Amino acid sequence: MTGFLVAAVALTGLALAWVLPPLLRRRPSGGVERAASNLALLREQLSELDSDLTSGTLSSEQYGKARAELERRVLEEVESERHGTEGGSRRGQWAAAVLAALIPISAALLYLQVGSPGALSPRPAAAGDHGLTMEQVAGMVERLAARMKENPDDPKGWVMLGRSYTVLDRFPEAAAAYANALKRSPPDAQLLADYADALAMAQGRRLLGEPERLIAQALEVDPDNVKALALAGTVAFEKRDFTGAITHWERILKVVPPDSEMAESVRGSIADARSAAGGPVPAPAAEPAPPPKPVAAAAQAGVSGTVRLAPAVSSGASPADTVFIFARAVNGPRAPLAVTRRQVRDLPAAFALDDSMAMTPEMRLSKHVQVVVGARVSRSGNPVPQPGDLEGLSAPVRVGAAGVVVVIDREVGAPK
Repeated sequence: MTGFLVAAVALTGLALAWVLPPLLRRRPSGGVERAASNLALLREQLSELDSDLTSGTLSSEQYGKARAELERRVLEEVESERHGTEGGSRRGQWAAAVLAALIPISAALLYLQVGSPGALSPRPAAAGDHGLTMEQVAGMVERLAARMKENPDDPKGWVMLGRSYTVLDRFPEAAAAYANALKRSPPDAQLLADYADALAMAQGRRLLGEPERLIAQALEVDPDNVKALALAGTVAFEKRDFTGAITHWERILKVVPPDSEMAESVRGSIADARSAAGGPVPAPAAEPAPPPKPVAAAAQAGVSGTVRLAPAVSSGASPADTVFIFARAVNGPRAPLAVTRRQVRDLPAAFALDDSMAMTPEMRLSKHVQVVVGARVSRSGNPVPQPGDLEGLSAPVRVGAAGVVVVIDREVGAPK
């Protein structure tokens, strides 16, 4: 029975993750009614399947087949509605501390396949909720990997698999997945930068060699890709080419909002490079300001600030513990809209969450007015909240806010 309940929760979350985001978009009223009808029908049929399985009318095998068919029909219907929608803006992300594993994290698999909107939620699960173990998360990733073997010509699936492996710190597999995506996609700067990042992590955080070649290729495709510029600057820094590092990082300042935490982090890296060079490095000659770029405008559809650990709970954390920093909508699905990661040793740490860290195209910060920013210390590195984890939440803030302060000050499940 427990297995069934988990399956039911999984399917419900799957439908909600696909159906609710289109409902939040501005569209003709007929599309809204149709999507709502699909959701209602799904719930009704789930209830019928529940009853049939409980009463013994359906065997487990029959139930599984019926559920799979139900998934197929709902997803086909939702996909047909999604064809008429507009795509979102694209922008690259800045990773100021590449060697501290600032990587794009996507839990799309977790929410599309299992539908556990509380997986990264800092709030304790309500009675009856089903938490996910690391084994279950790994199992979902393996099922996605199996599907990719059956349908290897799906580049988006390979990208999702690469990001899912990254969540599990399985960097060799993540690099292999990105390589498969690259073989099946036109040159894409963000994909090349993600591949280079995963490959560097897989070879002991070393960017020299193949990662360096991929970074250069990414910048040929898009000279303003923020992540590629960040990595290129790190490569130059490792080679003690401090002037080159500064050149790459200063280019980032032309793309991101000047008052953002992202820009502040870049300026800090530039200062480090100048200090390592043994003195101030002359800034490049001033150039006429270029016209505003869409990528810079998109960067403002985010939230930035600082995360710190309260002294009262600091004894419960180790320097190597993972810190998940995320934003979720105040009103709407509880699935995180953007996630990044640090370690306790980095705290207090600046963060910047934006659409480049979105889990799915439909679930982006720019689609919401207010969000809550949370941070959680995970001893296990598990994205699923565990007993003993430490957490903190901000008050609701407007998307675009800067200077948000999140204090990790209590254990998971403790009264606020």
